[in-house]
Amino acid sequence: MSDTGQGIATDNIDRIFDPYFTTKEVGKGSGLGLAVVHGIVKRHNGMIAVESKPAEGTTFNVFFPKAKEVEQQAIKEINPLPTGNERILLVDDETSVVNIIKQLLERLGYQVTAKNSSKETLELFSVQPDAFDLSITDQTMPEMTGEQLAKELLDLKPEVLIILCTGYSSDIDDEKAKAIGIREFIMKPVDKKELAITVRRVLDTQKL
Repeated sequence: MSDTGQGIATDNIDRIFDPYFTTKEVGKGSGLGLAVVHGIVKRHNGMIAVESKPAEGTTFNVFFPKAKEVEQQAIKEINPLPTGNERILLVDDETSVVNIIKQLLERLGYQVTAKNSSKETLELFSVQPDAFDLSITDQTMPEMTGEQLAKELLDLKPEVLIILCTGYSSDIDDEKAKAIGIREFIMKPVDKKELAITVRRVLDTQKL
């Protein structure tokens, strides 16, 4: 993939895959995009090569090992994805991400209220704490992190169900999230099947 943009400065080329590294203004970018892509490629035993010249553009070459030729067999889903009709409060500062997750949840039958601001989410929840059965929040957001938002929601309603999503974070992991009171911890990019199963599992714990 190539572009003819401004290119990447020589001093930054070795840091572009570092989590949270960004040259954008505060609040304009999380610095996680390339880190997440790099993680996905590495998990598939691939590699990324980058060539860039200031004022001329950048080229990314992504390489994956050749797959062995095997007979492809159709795999049928034994069990359909679990669905529901509960009310979900969803927040992620990236519009494209929140729209994708919202669509996935709505196709599973859920009623979804989506927000791009953790501050607006908190304000809404403080007014209507009983209007939602579950909250799904991103971790890395400019106004307050998902961890901080979760603590605020739990202060308002200790029994609130929360799922935390993140692409990468050295500040929080599954163990720490659950110690706070967060019910589940999902890594991005979110898989539809994992999302469906996790949401249903968390909601069903309330019925036990």
